Amino acid sequence: MPHTGLLRHDQTLFRDPDVFEPTYLPEHLHHRDAQVQEIAFLLQPALRGGSALSAVLRGLPGTGKTTTVRRVFAAITEETRRVAPVYVNCRHDHSALAVYRSIFRQVCGYPAGRHLDEIKQGIAARLRDRDAALVICLDDADELIVAGIYNTILYQILRLYEKWDVRKAGVFAVTSDLARNLYAEADASVRSVFHPAEVNFPPYTRAEIREILADRVRQGLYPRVLPPPLLDRIAVIAAGEQDVRVGIDLVRAAVLRAEKDGRRRVTHADVTAAARTVMAPGLNSRIAALSAGERTLLSWIAERSSEGGDMASGAVFEAAQGYLAVGKTTYHEHLKRLAEAGFLDLVPRTGRGREVRLRYDATEVAAACRSPDRTPKTPDRV
Repeated sequence: MPHTGLLRHDQTLFRDPDVFEPTYLPEHLHHRDAQVQEIAFLLQPALRGGSALSAVLRGLPGTGKTTTVRRVFAAITEETRRVAPVYVNCRHDHSALAVYRSIFRQVCGYPAGRHLDEIKQGIAARLRDRDAALVICLDDADELIVAGIYNTILYQILRLYEKWDVRKAGVFAVTSDLARNLYAEADASVRSVFHPAEVNFPPYTRAEIREILADRVRQGLYPRVLPPPLLDRIAVIAAGEQDVRVGIDLVRAAVLRAEKDGRRRVTHADVTAAARTVMAPGLNSRIAALSAGERTLLSWIAERSSEGGDMASGAVFEAAQGYLAVGKTTYHEHLKRLAEAGFLDLVPRTGRGREVRLRYDATEVAAACRSPDRTPKTPDRV
């Protein structure tokens, strides 16, 4: 891409736009070595001619669950035909017929018919021909619970060997709901054959998110399109959401905005506008869940931060006295709650005290706090 002033209509800032798509599968998974090893261990019996083990994969959205499974499955597919890995997105395929048609298509290589028994028989026949063990990832398995077929699907898949003379299948059930126990959701007949290991995916740290985003930027953008300080800012925002996908979406949206304006560099305004588009719904709903006092304090912190005021927690409290009718104990309770909710960090300072540091753009936070439809869901605590 020649380095002249503005982009021509036929030029782009993207070296490879697919890098920022949800379906992109990176060659290297950053900071998920432990999870890859756990999944690989569960697959080892199948690689040796036995049956795969099962697991529940648990983690918040954007912590790499789907990408890790798909990366391991891709490696298995290249390495051997003795394992038949199948990925099912239960948000899309949440009926018994849809699930089995997805399995059939991936195992057999061509579309399935419409009769469930024939589809199952076709899957089993192909597995016998290959002497392959079936391993199924049920991504967002919670959707099968909502659809009322979770127990039926698990029971039939895990007992497929009894009727069709194939190796016992393994099931990787994936959930983003940390409060949901997918093993406990199974009935007694399923639990007799479903003994899953737990593979946990903790949120990425800010530094880890930045490394992942930097890798995507190197692959997907031309040099110098996204300045490092703006990448740092995007990483901070994504870390606040505990979701690396937010960061990927922000990079893409900011670059598209610069490209639309015919510019060769992303600016601070591009990131701010991208954050408004990508983040506003989630940020607004989280602010709406705060008490009136917590929301008022957050608004005050955002305004003080945008004005460049001293952000030491003590200085913020003193300056807020004419604005907030709360004592020091309530102030610190509100501050702790805002930190726990992910709106800000309380960073230790040299000597005594802590600095109040927003995780989001101050202007965006202040606007969300002032929005007229922000009705608190909980009463204030005084």
